[in-house]
Amino acid sequence: MKIQRELFSLQDKEYMKFLSKLTPNVPENTIIGVRIPEIRKLAKKLVKNNEYENFLKKLPHKYYDENLLHGAIISEIKNFENCIQLLDNFLPFIDNWAVCDTISPKIFKKHKRELIEKIREWVKSDKTYICRFGVEMLMTHFLDEDFENEYLEMVANIHSEEYYVKMVIAWFFATALAKKWDCAVIYLENDRLNSWVHNKTIQKARESLRITNEKKEYLKGLRKE
Repeated sequence: MKIQRELFSLQDKEYMKFLSKLTPNVPENTIIGVRIPEIRKLAKKLVKNNEYENFLKKLPHKYYDENLLHGAIISEIKNFENCIQLLDNFLPFIDNWAVCDTISPKIFKKHKRELIEKIREWVKSDKTYICRFGVEMLMTHFLDEDFENEYLEMVANIHSEEYYVKMVIAWFFATALAKKWDCAVIYLENDRLNSWVHNKTIQKARESLRITNEKKEYLKGLRKE
């Protein structure tokens, strides 16, 4: 309850109204309205003072902002195994894209080998936000120097009708087009993605500042009617 009171002390009612429009599937009466920088500052303080363990055990949380805080605390955890255990406890309770997308554990950068094995498990989940989180972590950590062609295949093999899963697949492939064009464009040329994801990938890529105008024109010709 102490942490809940602290969140209410940081409430911004105008921001609460904005958030309720941004996350329509989250009931407005469960949104306190704490801005992300304040959430992260509180998370750092709780981790530093070792005052977070009981809070993380109290699932499900009542408020959207508590879920944001929960994810922000996990993002600060410095032990990889502990971080994964806390994620496995928490991910099944996530019910919106905003909470899912703010979780980004810093420790992951130092444990790529173990992380990729966990990602393989997450992306196979039939739970929307576990799968989405897995794709996001693959996109964040494995489209640069640690890239392998098989990672594109891993995402192309996800078959879901969930909007927020399809969106993250499109986001992933648009990012892959910006970073690994030659490998990624084949998935559009060979019709490997479902029609909606295919066209959304092209839309996102053509909005990107990291893709040349020439490539954008080529992508335009790959659109499905």
